[in-house]
Amino acid sequence: MSQTKKISSALISVFHKDGLEPLVRKLDELGVVIYSTGGTEKFINALGIPVIPVENLTEYPSILGGRVKTLHPKVFGGILNRQENESDVAEMKSYNIPQIDLVVVDLYPFEKTVSSGASEQDIIEKIDIGGISLIRAAAKNFKDTLCISSMEDYDEVLALISEKDGGTSLDDRRRFAAKSFNISSHYDSAIFNYFNAEEQIPALKLSELQGKKLRYGENPHQEGFYYGDFAGMFDKLHGKELSYNNLLDVDAAVNLMNEFREDPPTFAILKHNNACGIAQRNSVKQAYVDALEGDPVSAFGGILICNTEIDAATSEEIHKLFCEVVIAPSFTSEALEILKGKKNRILLVQKSWALPKSTVRSCLNGALVQDRDTQTDSEEKITHATHNIPTKMELEDLLFASKICKHTKSNTIVLAKGKQLCASGTGQTSRVDALRQAIDKANSFDFDLNGAVMASDAFFPFPDCVEIAHKAGITAVIQPGGSIKDELSVEYCNENNVSMVFTGVRHFKH
Repeated sequence: MSQTKKISSALISVFHKDGLEPLVRKLDELGVVIYSTGGTEKFINALGIPVIPVENLTEYPSILGGRVKTLHPKVFGGILNRQENESDVAEMKSYNIPQIDLVVVDLYPFEKTVSSGASEQDIIEKIDIGGISLIRAAAKNFKDTLCISSMEDYDEVLALISEKDGGTSLDDRRRFAAKSFNISSHYDSAIFNYFNAEEQIPALKLSELQGKKLRYGENPHQEGFYYGDFAGMFDKLHGKELSYNNLLDVDAAVNLMNEFREDPPTFAILKHNNACGIAQRNSVKQAYVDALEGDPVSAFGGILICNTEIDAATSEEIHKLFCEVVIAPSFTSEALEILKGKKNRILLVQKSWALPKSTVRSCLNGALVQDRDTQTDSEEKITHATHNIPTKMELEDLLFASKICKHTKSNTIVLAKGKQLCASGTGQTSRVDALRQAIDKANSFDFDLNGAVMASDAFFPFPDCVEIAHKAGITAVIQPGGSIKDELSVEYCNENNVSMVFTGVRHFKH
């Protein structure tokens, strides 16, 4: 039997009718016998195209409020029979079962119903049974049956059968079978995750319907992919394709700026997932200028992000710097014209988008999953550990530094002054090393640390860090607290007029 098959009959049962008409008209033009159900049958009838109700085929009505329509041997026999198998062909003839060469299904919108906040009864009713069964059957029997499981594929199928006069090759059918199992497995994962939000079965189901191959992974010798709806979160206005490393930096930038989304103009510059500059000012231009001042060397080739619209004046300053990506809620037309002056510079408009509630990363032969760290240190949550209380400005700087610290690789120390990052020690094996790195870096860029504040992502087991910081000019410290030796650091601060506050929350980031 030839691997190329011509479609002679089709079963169409879809929830959404958008884009279906051209495909149905083409099938009719090709002389294809069409079977259908419920609303889809009425839709096709309204087009003036002959259609046979499934009930006529099964000789059984739609029952249980439409829950059972296509679940019948005459439907699934027509889909699952093996046309090269003599026994199957004989049984088809014996039971008067027609061959079905094409199945077109669009499933009930389960995920949209869940996200709409609908009642559980409505959600359960949107668990498709017949449709998912049709997809699995048709995709399994791809040798003989073409399965279309998404309205997004209608145009491709229309072009295919128009070009091949209603025919499909085995490769065509196998490709659409793979697409169909992608749809069905994603659908089942969504249903499981809905139920498991309450049941907490220790199992992980991740599914993304969209993805793209990247130029390469973290390094050129590694293959890389991105899976997710990037266009749902950003409008890409200009520039080259984002790389694997770009995407990691964009993720870090978005998470950091999420801490400042309701604040005055705040600008951050990131490199290798860490902020090398960040400042908050009355104007976005000044916020950028002062963020760049934090580390103009590391800023080269960095990722820029701000929490407000970028104007022309700011763009003129940014344009002087080689940077990979610029992210903002919006750009003025003048700003875009300036920033597009570098053809490869990536410009992204960040849309309003809720970040996932959990984070996932590969680990050993499995995965680690945890709640996203959504706790932001605030004045209401801190406790004063020392006799000396921070001034209003110091407290603002402490909370500013704490937000940065939360999004910097551990072990980390962040030094800030006047809502500007002076320096940070990142990813060090000891907190002392992180502090010394931060002090050395701040001094190398001529920051005056007298009156600056220090944030730590975890507690101080010994007083060495507060002593080193005090001698460098630090006057206030924010840290989680919780060490059995907290009192040693507190005593040093009390004796040397340094204020210290505890947050009670550790922010490790590995």
